[in-house]
Amino acid sequence: QVQLVESGGGLVQPGGSLRLSCEASGGIFSIYVVNWYRQAPGKQRELVAGISSGSRTNYADSAKGRFTISRDNAKRTVYLQMNNLKPEDTAVYYCKAVQVDYWGQGTQVTVSS
Repeated sequence: QVQLVESGGGLVQPGGSLRLSCEASGGIFSIYVVNWYRQAPGKQRELVAGISSGSRTNYADSAKGRFTISRDNAKRTVYLQMNNLKPEDTAVYYCKAVQVDYWGQGTQVTVSS
């Protein structure tokens, strides 16, 4: 069964950028649809962006124009490039393969001056 490990979070100032990585182990990674989610304190987890096996992408309105999701099947990794970060982007970010019932530990993103 595939397991996904998130990395790349950190503290960044407003307007800054981060690139999150989601590396998979096990399974046939190339066929998986992978989504990035986030959960801020006191709020429900929400979908941020998704990418299909054919690299079709979709974004939440809050992410459009600022975030880019991509995948490298050879590296078994999905990326989330986040630009022009805002304090409201502060959250724990998770990636998940749609076909697999597994959530990783997530990676913390904090946007603050």
